[in-house]
Amino acid sequence: MPPEGEHEIEVRLDELLERRGMTLSRLAELVGVTLVNLSVLKNGRARAIRFSTLTKLCEVLDCQPGDLLTYRPPER
Repeated sequence: MPPEGEHEIEVRLDELLERRGMTLSRLAELVGVTLVNLSVLKNGRARAIRFSTLTKLCEVLDCQPGDLLTYRPPER
């Protein structure tokens, strides 16, 4: 089990933004969340995400949740 505050979920927001030629600032504007909150998510420091935010991200980026979030098994 990871130490407190860490997790094995990887956020692939950078890849999706690059493929769509979109900036994080523009995504924040379209999704309706702050740039700071999206930056926390992008950098893997988020501890949670609201389903409404995940839904809006998927709508704007035209993707599925599995395109945005992946499970990275711990190294043993």
